Amino acid sequence: MKISLSGDPPRWLVPALALCLLFLGAGAQALAHAVADGDRGYIQEISGINLLPFVYLGAKHMVTGYDHILFLFGVIFFLYRLQHIAIYVSLFALGHSTTMLTGVYFGIGVNSYLIDAIIGFSIVYKALDNLGAYQRWFGVQPNTRVATLIFGFFHGFGLSSKILDYDIAPDGLLPNLLAFNVGVEIGQLLALGAILIAMGFWRRSPSFLRHAYTANVVMMTAGFVLIGYQLTGYVVS
Repeated sequence: MKISLSGDPPRWLVPALALCLLFLGAGAQALAHAVADGDRGYIQEISGINLLPFVYLGAKHMVTGYDHILFLFGVIFFLYRLQHIAIYVSLFALGHSTTMLTGVYFGIGVNSYLIDAIIGFSIVYKALDNLGAYQRWFGVQPNTRVATLIFGFFHGFGLSSKILDYDIAPDGLLPNLLAFNVGVEIGQLLALGAILIAMGFWRRSPSFLRHAYTANVVMMTAGFVLIGYQLTGYVVS
């Protein structure tokens, strides 16, 4: 299901956008893939195999990763069947896991600001897809599964670039990375569960289709804010 871009948006669009911009502006640093100072110090100091701490760190990253959650929200926005949700979430997890693990293990670094700007673009892309923009503007519908996998790769590089910045110890690197990835997937399931519960209640309300346009415009605006913030950081860094 797609949303038509025609018609007047709801009256509460402007205040919703204002709140979104205020939230993102106030917490811009948290919206990046930056690891908390305490976690960064812990990563730098420990060595050897530490499975449970890395599971915790991975889950914490995903649950507090607003960019991941926004993208997942967009991906499942019009998915009603659990098997369809499972396919798309699995594709995202496959992409995310592949580049996170290989990026750190083989030392493949990408500029954090640029990769996070691309992640912001993934949110904009998905919001426009939900709005039916590509069919309306270009007369084509991109493959949504392929797009989810590709953007999953970029989300994984966003995390691997940050981990590389903190010089994780080579001793026990692979087991710790695998544990971190398990934590990321646990966090993703927790975030997904919360989103599905909220969406389940909202979809039963007559306001869902009426306000779906607004929700995706707000999500798209959040993506543009992320892009602007990251590109500004790249220019001034």
